[in-house]
Amino acid sequence: MEYFSWIALQFSAGAETGYREWYAALEKPFFAPEPFVFGLAWGIIYPLIAIAFLLAILQRARKQVELGFIGVFVLNLVLNLTFSATLLVSRDNVLISLHILAVLASLIWLQALAWRRNKLVFTLLIPYLLWGAFATVLQVTITFLN
Repeated sequence: MEYFSWIALQFSAGAETGYREWYAALEKPFFAPEPFVFGLAWGIIYPLIAIAFLLAILQRARKQVELGFIGVFVLNLVLNLTFSATLLVSRDNVLISLHILAVLASLIWLQALAWRRNKLVFTLLIPYLLWGAFATVLQVTITFLN
């Protein structure tokens, strides 16, 4: 329980100490979307990830996929869910870029495994892959511009 309190504190600390102002001051490429687009995209993507994960867990329960597949899925989820804390708290564009590259690499690995194990899981994760690739290009570009 203490861990969740710490995470909540990190998010609130990031929000309270001027994250929006910091992000607004960064030079961004012409293809950077308005901030509300991120919430809209994740509002669609997170339910798809949840459904895909539940399908993968059901397959594991039936011994239709190996534990390693679930492990890669969990790795990706952990990297994804900790990305916001890195973004809000560190405000270090190099660290943020490295983190998002790790998220994308784990997602590509997950998709490669899903293609061979469950086409529905693979398909459900396509919007995540597309948005993740876009967000990675955006973040790396922001890092180079700043």
